[in-house]
Amino acid sequence: MVNYNFEPRTDRNDYGWHNRGYLPHFDGPEQTQFITFRLYDSMSQHLLEKWQKESLDDIRFREKIEKYLDAGHGSSWLRQPEIASIVCDSLKFHHQTKYDLDAWVVMPNHVHALLTPLAGFHLDQVEHSIKSYTATKANKVLERKGQFWAVECFDRYIRDQRHFNAVVRYIENNPVKARLCEHPEDWPFSSAALGWKKV
Repeated sequence: MVNYNFEPRTDRNDYGWHNRGYLPHFDGPEQTQFITFRLYDSMSQHLLEKWQKESLDDIRFREKIEKYLDAGHGSSWLRQPEIASIVCDSLKFHHQTKYDLDAWVVMPNHVHALLTPLAGFHLDQVEHSIKSYTATKANKVLERKGQFWAVECFDRYIRDQRHFNAVVRYIENNPVKARLCEHPEDWPFSSAALGWKKV
């Protein structure tokens, strides 16, 4: 059963706060999460470390990252409809089997998703499953080998219904903010285009 009361639960000792790389993550059973993952060449590790050393608070740190990603740096393979569709299809495929998917958008060089891992699935397992499958399929289409996604994912657990609603709006409006389209539903690689779930 999905934990829409938004209260972090740590029923097992392998859940809770931990680090994967240099960013803190919270993984809880059936905890709704806002995740972002990006193409490996969309941002340099040096730049991330520089911003981290500037001791920015979490909100300002994420704002810098989002602004940089929205500028479309790197190869932007996700701009290609065939590649973006692979990612969209993968996100939808495990809806209600590994997680409950509330909103998503595939941008030219990054992906946002709002999801709740179902009982028995850890957030890192969900992220790895999506990234591994899509990287293999995308590399085949692109006729290339090697790293596709950055190793690190950004995630934030959802605190309450207000936070949830704000994140859905943020995700679905991201293409508009990045000046890729005029209305959220105009961007084909998103939950807004499908009318997936409305807040």
